[in-house]
Amino acid sequence: MIRSAFPRTLVHRSASAVGRVRAGAANGAALLAQKQQVRSVHIEKRLEELGITLPAAPGPKANYNIVCHSPGDVMYVSGHLPITADGELRTGAVGPDTGGRTVEEGYEAARHCGLNIIATLKDQLGDLDRVEQVIKVFGIVNSRTEFKHQHLVMDGCSDVIMEIFGKPVGYHARSAIGTSTLPLDMIVEVEAIVKIKPE
Repeated sequence: MIRSAFPRTLVHRSASAVGRVRAGAANGAALLAQKQQVRSVHIEKRLEELGITLPAAPGPKANYNIVCHSPGDVMYVSGHLPITADGELRTGAVGPDTGGRTVEEGYEAARHCGLNIIATLKDQLGDLDRVEQVIKVFGIVNSRTEFKHQHLVMDGCSDVIMEIFGKPVGYHARSAIGTSTLPLDMIVEVEAIVKIKPE
């Protein structure tokens, strides 16, 4: 009879150790899957709580990409239009003193821009919880010459980003300028820079 060179107790302990490693790996994989599942519904749940339905993700209106990724997990989001959930484009110049759109109408248009940006992020990332930081938004407001409150119009976009992502993720740097005209006569156009988490 050939006897094993290794004591039975050692073999038994080795088998037990392998079993513990396998069990630990399985538990680790299950925990990771659970964390990913929780992460993937966090912002979706907030949207539901806020009663917000995102519009369909828009496509480019000319020869450009809707987003561009750069090294370092930064996403540059092209200018987005104030398109409502039913497909209406909000148009006109803001300047109520001379018969233009009101600040409230401009604010609402900028909010639609923000929702369209978030819809694009959802379309591109699949999971809005992958947004690590909204770094900056830049808004251009179609304005009458005498209108000087572009910053109040852009609050529409900033407010909805903060509603959905909260601090610190949604708290961003911002610029707002006025212009005498915009493509398609839209009220406002907004672009964004967003840092994203790796998959």
